[in-house]
Amino acid sequence: MKLYLGIDVGSVTTKLALVDQDRRVLNTLYMRTEGQPIAKVQEALRQVGAETGEGMDICGVGTTGSARYLAGAIMGADIVKNEITAHAVAALHFVPNAQTVLEIGGQDSKVIMIRDGVVVDFAMNTVCAAGTGSFLDHQAQRLNMSVEEFGPTALRSSTPVRIAGRCTVFAESDMVHKQQMGHSIEDILYGLCQAMVRNYLNNVALGKEVLGPVVFQGGVAFNAGIIRAFEETLETKICVPPHHEAMGAIGAALLAQEEMMGRGGGSMFRGFSIAQAEYGTSSFECKACPNLCEIAQVRLEGKIVARWGGRCDLWERVPVKGA
Repeated sequence: MKLYLGIDVGSVTTKLALVDQDRRVLNTLYMRTEGQPIAKVQEALRQVGAETGEGMDICGVGTTGSARYLAGAIMGADIVKNEITAHAVAALHFVPNAQTVLEIGGQDSKVIMIRDGVVVDFAMNTVCAAGTGSFLDHQAQRLNMSVEEFGPTALRSSTPVRIAGRCTVFAESDMVHKQQMGHSIEDILYGLCQAMVRNYLNNVALGKEVLGPVVFQGGVAFNAGIIRAFEETLETKICVPPHHEAMGAIGAALLAQEEMMGRGGGSMFRGFSIAQAEYGTSSFECKACPNLCEIAQVRLEGKIVARWGGRCDLWERVPVKGA
């Protein structure tokens, strides 16, 4: 069976997806990055390699996410794509007539506007973690509950309180104040869900025309409280596709399939054995011009296999020995 592998390495989570030649999603993995992107990529490959079995041929590999170049260098990716493209491709795969994609991850969020199957606009919030998964995790821990309990608890709210959600510091302070006033945890949590949705629509989606069908993806889409708050605010049904937490990886896998169909020839995938290989990273300052770019490089078994990070493509054009 011909398979295509996609991996999305983010700041908080690492996602992996396998699709077959008929573009069906066969397997997904979702794990915490924990500040170790190389180790997590290798762990994901070990798990998938053990489950794939004989007769399965990886014909293409795509990477996306904040560590997409690093993951691509490790795996031998055939295509490296930004998150906007990957998420849009995955959304259209499950909801072909989608016009708006809401995506909230661990430390960033984005909105993608699609018209007639083409991305026409997008926006990202990467400056502040207010309204992202890591903030929800922190609040759940502060309230001594698991993040999985957050959504069901918020849905039990009958009279949600208004929380200031423009900033993580102010939101937490406001939540503590509301607790001290005697409001229930349910009402405070759903008030926070509403605040997060207001913050998202007033910042990330500011000036954008949100048209349905609206697709909500990313890890925060596990939170039923956020889904309800979006539906109430936008006054429309929110579509949460299957494997919503791994949509970036699914999009990367689908893009890898398209790339290999158009290119022909074999994949550059280094094989599942790289899960046991020894990788190292380092960087240096390029002095070829006044920009003084910081160039990142990856070593495999002591040999440099990839470099990137400059404002120009100088180091990407330099042949890497042992690659």
